Amino acid sequence: MNYNKIKEQICEWLTGKIQDSGCNGFVIGVSGGIDSAVTSTLCALTGYPVFVVSMSIDSDINHTNRALDHIEWLLEKHPNVGPLSYDLGDVHETFADVFLDGQLTELADANLQSRLRMCCLYTIANSYNCLVAGTGNKVEDYGIGFFTKYGDGGVDLSPIADLLKSEVRELAKTLGISQDIIEAPPTDGLWEDNRTDEDQIGATYEELEWALNYHDSGVKDNNLSNRQKEILEIYRSRHFSTKHKLEAPPVCYVKKEKQ
Repeated sequence: MNYNKIKEQICEWLTGKIQDSGCNGFVIGVSGGIDSAVTSTLCALTGYPVFVVSMSIDSDINHTNRALDHIEWLLEKHPNVGPLSYDLGDVHETFADVFLDGQLTELADANLQSRLRMCCLYTIANSYNCLVAGTGNKVEDYGIGFFTKYGDGGVDLSPIADLLKSEVRELAKTLGISQDIIEAPPTDGLWEDNRTDEDQIGATYEELEWALNYHDSGVKDNNLSNRQKEILEIYRSRHFSTKHKLEAPPVCYVKKEKQ
């Protein structure tokens, strides 16, 4: 696969979306992970203004340092990039204390953090007439729905949502992304114990890519190993249970009698 051509395709697509929208540029949250590093770099390559935003909520220092190092790297290469940094820890604490009398579940709290970051990105985007660029890859966005509804799933466009995680890694190498970021275990950074994405899901991204391709092929294989059957169950369970995240809210249409 020619990743230079993929880079050019995505940059051309991003440029077209900006021109069609009448907006000035892009806003993107940078977490220290590979997906946000690749997406922010692609946005920067368009030449349009890009606000790269670091949003800390009691974040792991390693994630923060990788994010800041990446932002510094972007600034050295792209004069159209503008850095913004916010500590949302106090805002998060206020929300957590007020809602449900402080009795938030772990999952509710993780989703709350993601939604606070979304609010931050859209406040910036509205202020500077920009589009919010999403960072989800194909496995996360369209395979298992591994994102927060109206959180990191709340975006205006998704530049890398047609790329598998392995393809994002190869594109990152082509773009010159830091090896520290490429090799870092994927994580959403929303849990106190710093669990990785694969810890949460119960399967590696390589396994999930196999399941996605197997599921989409429609082929039935009666000789699957027990682990393959387990991975398929994980994939299909998440795939079907999270479809609501990609669909518009259902509307109750009523029959109205003519007066």
